[in-house]
Amino acid sequence: MVPPAETAFEASRLAARSLALASALAMAAPLAAQDAADDLGTVVDPQGQPGDQPSLQALYPELDPPPATTGPGVDAEGNRQIAFEADILSYDSDADIVTATGNVVLRSEDRSLRADSVSWSRRTGLILAEGRVRFVDENGNQLFTDRIELTDEFEAGAMDNLLLALRQGGRLAANKGIRESDGTVALSQAVYSGCEVVTPDGCPKEPSWRITAERVIYDPDQQRISFRGAFLELFGMRILPLPGLAVRTDGGAVSGFLVPDLRFSESNGVEVSGSYYLRLGNNKDLTLNAHVYSEAPPMVGAQWRHLTDKGAYQISGYATYSERVGIASTTPTQSKDFRGYLFTNGKFQFSPSWSLTSSIRVASDRTFLRRYDISRDDRLRSMFNAERIVDNSYFSLSGWATQTLRLNQPQGEVPVALPVIDFRYRLDEPVLGGKVELQANTLAIARSTGQDTQRAFAKAQWDLSRVTGLGQVVTLTGLVRGDVYHSDENYLTDTASYRGNPGWQTRGVALAAVDVQWPFVGQAFGGEQVFTPRVQLVATPPIRNLAIPNEDARAIDLEDSNLFALNRFPGYDRVEDGARITYGFDWQLRIPDWELKTTLGQSYRFDTDRDILPDGTGLSEQVSDFVGRTEVRYRDFVKLTHRFRLDKDNFAVRRNEVDATVGTSRTYVELGYLRLNRDITQVEDLQDREELRGAVRVAFANYWSLFGSGVFNLTDREEDPTLQSDGFEPIRTRLGIAYADDCLEMGLTWRRDYVNSGDARRGNTFQLYFSLRNLGFR
Repeated sequence: MVPPAETAFEASRLAARSLALASALAMAAPLAAQDAADDLGTVVDPQGQPGDQPSLQALYPELDPPPATTGPGVDAEGNRQIAFEADILSYDSDADIVTATGNVVLRSEDRSLRADSVSWSRRTGLILAEGRVRFVDENGNQLFTDRIELTDEFEAGAMDNLLLALRQGGRLAANKGIRESDGTVALSQAVYSGCEVVTPDGCPKEPSWRITAERVIYDPDQQRISFRGAFLELFGMRILPLPGLAVRTDGGAVSGFLVPDLRFSESNGVEVSGSYYLRLGNNKDLTLNAHVYSEAPPMVGAQWRHLTDKGAYQISGYATYSERVGIASTTPTQSKDFRGYLFTNGKFQFSPSWSLTSSIRVASDRTFLRRYDISRDDRLRSMFNAERIVDNSYFSLSGWATQTLRLNQPQGEVPVALPVIDFRYRLDEPVLGGKVELQANTLAIARSTGQDTQRAFAKAQWDLSRVTGLGQVVTLTGLVRGDVYHSDENYLTDTASYRGNPGWQTRGVALAAVDVQWPFVGQAFGGEQVFTPRVQLVATPPIRNLAIPNEDARAIDLEDSNLFALNRFPGYDRVEDGARITYGFDWQLRIPDWELKTTLGQSYRFDTDRDILPDGTGLSEQVSDFVGRTEVRYRDFVKLTHRFRLDKDNFAVRRNEVDATVGTSRTYVELGYLRLNRDITQVEDLQDREELRGAVRVAFANYWSLFGSGVFNLTDREEDPTLQSDGFEPIRTRLGIAYADDCLEMGLTWRRDYVNSGDARRGNTFQLYFSLRNLGFR
C-alpha cells in the first residue's frame, strides 16, 4: 500500500504550503532499494554496452584532461574528483555545459547523488541536479529534494521542497534551503520529527510529535541542527516553546533544556522539576536539575559522567535545606538542616588483568530518599574492589560499608568490612588426574557498637570428574582448610549461636565427597526427555563451629539451589560436618513450543547432633525435608517457576514460592507469591514471611496501555510476633495509562504508599511524564 502523494507532512503554521513528506518517503524507498541493488555498479557507455564507470575525459577527449589523482576521489591538489554514471550523456560546446540524464549517479569520496538529470557548467563550476534527487553526505544522512545546486567540490547549494532523513532516524523538511558561504545550510519554514510517517505496511501515518521552526541551521562540520523560533507540537497541538533547541545528526547529545517532569505527592505537594544538559565533549557531560515544591523548600541536583581511556565513572547528587522528621517522631525539627544524597560509581581497566570497581552511596538521613522519591532502598552500600584475573589465578582486594535506612536498626550494629582479601590459584598440572585449586582469604569486620571479628583461612580443593562406560558422570572431591579467628565484645551479639568464643580461635576442616549423575535420554509425549538421577555422599569430621563467630553464614535454609552443595551454609563461617547422603533427580521434557523442568531431592544424615542448624530450616533432623523446583515454558507466552519445601513428616508446605508471567510484551500478567512457614522464632535472620506481588498491563488502540501493580504483606502476628499486621497490609500500589509508539512515550501514573517513614508520609503520588525520540529528553 503506497501512501498517496497528497498525504503531506505539514511544515509549520508559518509555511506557505505543505510539504509532501509521505510522498517523498514513498519516492525514497524505491531509490534506496535500487541503490542497494546496483549502488554505483555497472553503467552504460555511449555505445550502449555495459562497462566500468567512465570519466568525462574518456567520453569527450576534447575536454581538458583531468589532473592525476592522489587518492580515491582526490587530485594532486586535494580537490574532489567526481565519478558518475548515466544512461545518456551530452555536451553543449557553446554553453560549455555537460548534461547527464537517466538514472544519473555521482560519487565523490563518501558522498553520492542520484537524480533524473544533472548538468555541469564548466564555466561556473555549478552542478544542477533535478528530478527525484537523493543526496547522501559522508555521515550517511540522506537529502531528498526536487532540485539542488552543488559546487564542483560537491557541496550542496540552493534547494527546493526538501526532506533531510538523518541516519539516526530523524526527519527534517522545509520549503526552501540554501547553503551559506561558511558551509552551513539554512532552512526556512521547517519541521522536524523523529517519527515514522508510514506504517510498516506502507500506509501513511501522522507523526505523534514534531518541532516547527521559523529557521533551521544545519552545520555538517559540527553535525548539528539548530532551531530558531521552535515549538513542540503533540498530536497536532502546539504545547511548548523550545528556545535554544539543537540536535545532532549523528545521534549524539547536545546542550540544552530537557522536558520538565510534573508530580504531586503527599510529602511535597506539587513538584515541577527541570534539567539542563551540558555536553562538554564526546566523552563527558553534566546535567543540572532543579526541583520546586509547593509544600517543601526547593532542591537542586547534578550528574557528572565521564568516559576515560581507562574506564568510566559518574557522580550524582541532590541537596536541599529543610526541616525533617526524626525517625521516632511525627513532628518536624524546629531548625532546618542540610539534607542530601551522593551516589558515585565507576569501573576502570588498567591492564588486561587489573581492574577497579567502586561505588559510594551516602544519604544525610534515613528518610531523604523516600521523601523525595529518589529510591526505595532500605540500605546504601559503598564498596571498592581491585581485581587481578589471569589464566590460572585470581586476586581481589575489596572493602564494604553500609548505611542502614531502616528506622529500627542502630547504625552502630551495621558492620564495616575492610579489608576483604581473596586469592585463588589453580595448578597447571593435574594431581592424581584431578584439578587442584588453592585459596587464601582474610576478612576484618568492625562495628562501633557491636562485635568485631577478624578471620583468615587457607584452603586446597581437589576435583576429579570422569564419565564411565555406562554414561555415569562421577565426581570425586577432597578438601582441607585451616582457619584462624579473633573476636571481641562477643556478648553484644544477641543470638548466642552467632557469637563464638572471644579471643583467638583456630579450626580445621576436612571434607571428602563423591557425586554420581546418570542421565537417561529418550522420546516421550512427542518430544525428548532427559531423566537424571543423582546421588551424593559427603563426609566431614567434627568441626568446632560454635567456637567460631558467624558473620557470613546466617541465612541457612534448605533449597533446591543448595541441595547438592558441599556446604549448604551460604558463607565460610559455618561448615556442615558429619556424614550425609543426598539423593534426587532432574527431569526435563522438550516438545514443540513447550519446555518442562523439575527437580526433587532429599538428604539423610548419619548422625543427629547438629546444634548449628536451627529447627525449621529443613536440615536439623536426621532426614531432611523434600525440596524441589518446577519450571514450565510455552513459547514466549507462559513462564512459570515454582519452588517448594515439604515437611518430611506431614508434607506441610514450609516454603512456597511462585513466579509466573503470562502474555506478550504488550499485554501480560505477572504474579509473585512467597510464603515461608518454618516456625523459626529464635533467630532474627530466619523469620517467617508471606508476600504477594502482582503486575498487569493491557494494550489497546495500537499504542495505548493500562497498567497496574501492587506489593502486599500477608504476614500476620502468628508468623512474626514483631508485626502488628492482620495478615493483609498493602505496601505500595500503582495504576496508570501510557502511550508508546516508535518515537513518543508518555503516561500518567498514580501510586499510593501505605507506610509512614519519618517525613516520607503515606499517601498518593501522581506523575505525568513523556519522552521524545532523537531529542535526548530521556
